Amino acid sequence: MPRVEVSLSDDVHFQFERMVDEEFVTEEQAVEELLTAGLEAYNAGSGTPDDRSGFEEGMEGNLFNTDEGDPSGRDTL
Repeated sequence: MPRVEVSLSDDVHFQFERMVDEEFVTEEQAVEELLTAGLEAYNAGSGTPDDRSGFEEGMEGNLFNTDEGDPSGRDTL
């Protein structure tokens, strides 16, 4: 398995350690899952509109039309 070495600011390193403690079993699992998610998100933005990934199409369903008012149903005037 390839090895990668990175330098992080103290703030980012603290956030990473907190995520590992709260959401992941091991630091290795956290690194792999976060890098995978980041690469998928990065690649989702590339390509032409006709060449969209399933990720982009899935995210489109999470959007709402703001012209229709407040999506929570709590329209305020």
